[in-house]
Amino acid sequence: MSPPNASSDLRPLALGELIDRAAMFWRAHLKALFTLCLGFDLLNYIAAKVTALMLPQMVAMLDTRGTGDPLTVLREMGRFMGVSVAAWALIIWSYWLATATVARYAVPTRLGEPTTPADGFRRTFARVGTLTGAYVISIGWSMGATLVLCLPGLALGGLGFAAAVSGTHTGLSNAASIALLVGSGLLLALAFLASTLWYFLRFMLLPPVVALENLGAWGSFRRSGELLSGRIEPGFMGRGTVRAMVLSTVVGAMLIAVSTVAGLPVWIVRLMAGGNIFDPAAMAAIPQTLLVPAELFQVVAQTVFTPLGIVVSAFFYLDMRVRREGLDLERRLSEPATSEPSSSVVA
Repeated sequence: MSPPNASSDLRPLALGELIDRAAMFWRAHLKALFTLCLGFDLLNYIAAKVTALMLPQMVAMLDTRGTGDPLTVLREMGRFMGVSVAAWALIIWSYWLATATVARYAVPTRLGEPTTPADGFRRTFARVGTLTGAYVISIGWSMGATLVLCLPGLALGGLGFAAAVSGTHTGLSNAASIALLVGSGLLLALAFLASTLWYFLRFMLLPPVVALENLGAWGSFRRSGELLSGRIEPGFMGRGTVRAMVLSTVVGAMLIAVSTVAGLPVWIVRLMAGGNIFDPAAMAAIPQTLLVPAELFQVVAQTVFTPLGIVVSAFFYLDMRVRREGLDLERRLSEPATSEPSSSVVA
């Protein structure tokens, strides 16, 4: 069965229908979607690989048991943390580029407009400055949200630290300070997890907006929030954020399952060539000639399925415009008058 592509087929979709149509589109355009995502996934692999190669050296330096130079250890820890943060930022930015590229190909194709994968690349790289600016704004916004979420954990940690340094050092006071510090750690971990999930949920529609609408970085940032906020129909499931959360959870679970299966060759190589997977020295001793091919197999396998999640995001953007702005009615009314693509949908 071929996926529906005509704009006349546009209508509000239930979540199950949206995922089904995204899957149909993904199967019908698998080669083009694979081509669009492969380069970005390889870039992500390189960034993650650089960080992974530095990890054994960092662990060995920390395992000096007091014999190493503290300044050297701190300097190397700072270097490792800097590289890790840079790699993580690069991976998210690369995923945004991939999302914008696929959205620029998927949405016009879904609307029955002529387009090619090259159009997706051209549009993304023409808008890379706007996308990067929106990305920087989103990072700053998420840092503020993370700080707010971390306030309870930081307050609890402050109480625990105060109890530890100013208490009577009895068994009861020591237990209380330890309990406060452990509770602080748990709250901070939950805060970082919540902020990460909030980030991907809040900015789910930002790359499609950048790819498909002629807005600046700040305008795209605000536009994505407007599309996602509020209700689109009665009931709990009528909230845009709830629909986005359900879509992200379902598709994310599918992609995690695929990633787990695709990663089995990597774990087999690690177990057979390294032995103890919890020993950094043993993992570092695994020949890269064995490990890299298995990792590249995982990257290629993931690239086959990664576009499915991006197509879901692109179709969700289209569905939100249909529900909020009557895009389906607008295009049906304009069809007899002109066959040109609507500039309000695809720039």
